[in-house]
Amino acid sequence: MADTQARQIMDRELPTPKPPKITTSEMSFLDHLEELRWRLIKGIGGILFGVIVAFFFSDFLIDVILLGPAYADFFVYKWMGIDAVDLVLQNRRLPGQFFTYWGTLLVAGFIIGSPLFIFQLWKFIEPALESGEKKKTRFTVYMIILLFLLGISFGYLVLTPFAVQFFMQFQLSDAVRNDIDINAYFSSVSMWVIACGIIFQLPMVSYTLSKIGILTPEVMIKYRKIAIVMCFILAAFITPPDPVSQFLIAIPLILLYQLSIYISRVVNRKREREIWGKDGAPS
Repeated sequence: MADTQARQIMDRELPTPKPPKITTSEMSFLDHLEELRWRLIKGIGGILFGVIVAFFFSDFLIDVILLGPAYADFFVYKWMGIDAVDLVLQNRRLPGQFFTYWGTLLVAGFIIGSPLFIFQLWKFIEPALESGEKKKTRFTVYMIILLFLLGISFGYLVLTPFAVQFFMQFQLSDAVRNDIDINAYFSSVSMWVIACGIIFQLPMVSYTLSKIGILTPEVMIKYRKIAIVMCFILAAFITPPDPVSQFLIAIPLILLYQLSIYISRVVNRKREREIWGKDGAPS
């Protein structure tokens, strides 16, 4: 009887397996390259749109935003009680003001258009994601944009005023007057602001590396003392060599590192639950 039942089971036609659900349309490698090209073109178009917007507001961007920290009545100096002095700016090269003008528009356009550029990159990878992953990735994109803008604001409102006043008031001798070149001023302000925008991406770097299993909170805690020293070294590199400015940069960096540890811990715990399940067995 048992042999008969076994023979009947073996004689049955096996069910046809269902093909896996494909979330993206069938695209060749060249199709993906074409899609990426158009996404990059649209993202760069967003930056160009930002440059156009900056062009129409060029007077405000140059007189108020770029040159704001050069004036002693800059509102940040009043808020922080800084004894500020006016900068004496000079143009020492024939095309100096021309390059400063268009450089200001390009930097402003990059900042204005960066959200659209990042969004276009996300739209490129979105079709390959499942519905749940799309929501998580969309949140990641928003956080990248938010942290970048926060870093830009920090660099402009905190780092730049202290750095400008330090370098302006520092003198080797009373016989040497500080006449600042407009190109050097523009380059320094742009570097400080963009650098802070990039540095503020540390939590998202921690999130990404922890998500793919490369980074763990234990590793970050183990090297936390070294990281604190590196924060002060980095702060000394991008700020004037005075203790106040270094602490103003180093302390936020340390807080960002601590936040990154917390993010890494949360991501790794969730990743372990997805791999092993709640009861410790592989899911």
